[in-house]
Amino acid sequence: MSQVFADRRERLRERCAAAGSAAVLVSRPANVRYLAGGSPPGAVLLLGTDDVLICPRTPVGDAVEGRLDEVLRVDVLPSSGGDPAVAAAGLAGRTGADTLAVEEHHLSVARYRALGSVAPRLRLADLGTAIEQERVVKDDEEITCLRIAAEISDQALGELLESILVGRTERHLALELERRLVDHGADGPAFPTSVGTGPNSGRGGHRPSDRRVEEGDFLSVCLGANYRGYRCEIGRTFVIGTAPADWQIQLYDLVFTAQRAARESLTPGTAYRDVDRAARQLLDAAGHGDGLAPCLGHGVGLEIEEDPQLSPSAMGKLDACVPVTVEPGVHLPGRGGVRIDDTLVVRQEADGGPELLTITTKELLAL
Repeated sequence: MSQVFADRRERLRERCAAAGSAAVLVSRPANVRYLAGGSPPGAVLLLGTDDVLICPRTPVGDAVEGRLDEVLRVDVLPSSGGDPAVAAAGLAGRTGADTLAVEEHHLSVARYRALGSVAPRLRLADLGTAIEQERVVKDDEEITCLRIAAEISDQALGELLESILVGRTERHLALELERRLVDHGADGPAFPTSVGTGPNSGRGGHRPSDRRVEEGDFLSVCLGANYRGYRCEIGRTFVIGTAPADWQIQLYDLVFTAQRAARESLTPGTAYRDVDRAARQLLDAAGHGDGLAPCLGHGVGLEIEEDPQLSPSAMGKLDACVPVTVEPGVHLPGRGGVRIDDTLVVRQEADGGPELLTITTKELLAL
């Protein structure tokens, strides 16, 4: 893997050199991890004549997310403290760099000014989202991690479905799911697990409450595992205890149809907005357009929400080997609703089309 990280750093260095920046300061933790293999708390990465990871304290064991590339030089600031980003700017100035590319979108105003003050002759240039864009297309190792994260998520959800649910609170179920993720090998949850019952079901990002599961409820669950830093997402909706009511069947079939239409559109060259439109037009035609989320799905990887964004205003087209979520949902105030969420990898049609990573059944089950 050391060569993988070295190649990533070299591509970024060449890109910035072509734009006139002799050195690059990476401060966003996910981007540090992408280029260095790990991201100790507070660390920054300086790319220049040497590649240096600058840390506020000695990286120790579990405090480091990931495993650092062993060829990297690691500088630890003195115990008196200081900002690693400011230290990196000073080092760049002392080693002769005249321009330093920085992630302006990640720096506070105060921190940006501090960089300029420590090396007044060093011109700061905006790196923009160059690293985030590089991260969009995943390599085989990254997709393998996502595939394992999806397997863990499926296992945790499948075990929950075999347990007694009536009478248990949303909060209790969410905590149990997160425990099961860790039991099956996850580093932890990819994001706070959402469990919604009855009138809370189908709400995107619902925070679990003390409401208890009741007979006849819709139960919607959204969870994901973090495996070696890579994060996936799965969401399913079920009916509790009894055969579903007619309105529940109709609503579920509508969301399922919309989700399938969007999944089937995930081919290289498809515009981001067209994936969103495939699902949105079906839900809108059924009268649910006003309550739809602004984004049908998004990329996943070292962060649970990355580029691309699958939304009506998104610009760009899909590439192969891009993992995305497809997560339409409809919520009826006071009644509940349905969300169905999968993580998939965009593939060429010759390679079998989109690869479904989260495989828990999407049949409407009565539990």
